[in-house]
Amino acid sequence: LAMVADGVGGGKDGEAASRLVVSTVTRYVSESIDAYYTSDSTGDASFTGELNAAALRVHADVLEARESGQGKRSMSTTLTLLIFVWPYVYALQVGDSRYYQLRGDNLLQVTRDQTIGQQLVDSGVLKEKEAVGSKWAGVLASTIGGSESEPVVTRVDSDWGYVHLICTDGLTKHVSDERIREHLMSMTSAKQVCEDLLQEALDAGGSDNISLIVVRPLRKDA
Repeated sequence: LAMVADGVGGGKDGEAASRLVVSTVTRYVSESIDAYYTSDSTGDASFTGELNAAALRVHADVLEARESGQGKRSMSTTLTLLIFVWPYVYALQVGDSRYYQLRGDNLLQVTRDQTIGQQLVDSGVLKEKEAVGSKWAGVLASTIGGSESEPVVTRVDSDWGYVHLICTDGLTKHVSDERIREHLMSMTSAKQVCEDLLQEALDAGGSDNISLIVVRPLRKDA
């Protein structure tokens, strides 16, 4: 289990939202995993539904905290969470924190940013390059605790040697996909590549919170 949560706005309310999400979603996901291992052959769809429901339960918790006076109207956060159930990875995403998977020399962005800019690209209103520099690029269309929360659960294959990266937009604002691919391909350890990616983002401006986790499953006998 690995996750990142990026509080919206960079203030104390965003920090409170991300802390609440990380602490509570773990409990809900644990219940979902129990359901997965006790299910029959149709359990995959059930598990996906359980993860979606877990995100919505956390969303409701943040809304409740906000309404009870524990946070302001700006109390919201992104959430990108990975669950490794060999030989698959389940990715749960709300917001624009990304999940990448490196397979050999191919870097795949598994998640899609839940932003107004990406919605305009998907609908054909803007081209990809136009959206990157537009005012809509960083406007979130879905968050935990916001006015809209639309969790997306994706299952992808995993294998020995695949490298998995989840990160906030503080990294991807400053480090291109190509540079991320180069770093992951030349990594000697998860710790080392995280430090190198962080440093490159800081050197390029470091204009936002930067959180990242790298996972690489290795055989014990390798």
